[in-house]
Amino acid sequence: MRRRLLVRALWGFAEVVVSVGVVLLLLVAHQLWWTNRLARDDAGRTVQALEREWRAPAAPSPPGPEPGAVSGPIPVPGPSSSAAPPDQPPSPRWDQAYAVLRIPRIGLTAPVAEGTGKGGVLDRGYVGHYTRTAQAGQAGNFALAGHRNTHGEPFRRIDRLRRGDRITVETRDAVYTYTVDQSLARTAPSDSGVIAPVPRSDITTSAGYSEPGYYLTLTTCTPEFSSRYRLVVWGKLTAMRPR
Repeated sequence: MRRRLLVRALWGFAEVVVSVGVVLLLLVAHQLWWTNRLARDDAGRTVQALEREWRAPAAPSPPGPEPGAVSGPIPVPGPSSSAAPPDQPPSPRWDQAYAVLRIPRIGLTAPVAEGTGKGGVLDRGYVGHYTRTAQAGQAGNFALAGHRNTHGEPFRRIDRLRRGDRITVETRDAVYTYTVDQSLARTAPSDSGVIAPVPRSDITTSAGYSEPGYYLTLTTCTPEFSSRYRLVVWGKLTAMRPR
């Protein structure tokens, strides 16, 4: 009798272990395969939608003031204003995809969206723009973030980028070409200097720049399957052509 109870207990324990193992395998498959598939499909559709939108004829501009007419003052953007200086396009809406990033070295084509939130941007396979940094082609630092693992993992291979590699950012109005110049293999998530207008690490002070310019920064988590540190790649604007 006691032996029979022991056998039943062992079988019950074995069934629990197998069930837990199956659940864990399903969770791993969901994270490593299913989230990637969904995010890549979403990102691919978004790139196609942007390209169709850019090919469509632009809406005619409203007529300007008559010669000699007095126009009103140009609004000055403030913390709560959405107005932009007359020589710059309006800032994209939060979570809005508005550009396409292409990195031939690693075969990457991904939409760029405003903000670095997970739900609306990064987990959709998009590359996120740090909102307080410059836009593409502007003086300063156009800083981007992307997942290295799961959810499309657009930045999984940016550790393979080398000095001289080309990176393009395409918008409705222009195509900007940046050339990879420096990288930082590991730094702390709190190292905000890497996305400053003149990017320079606050921790590894020899990494980065000392003069204003037109910079691109790519950031992602490192090592793989961990968010303990950040990997950084920097580039400089080397060409621009209108669409």
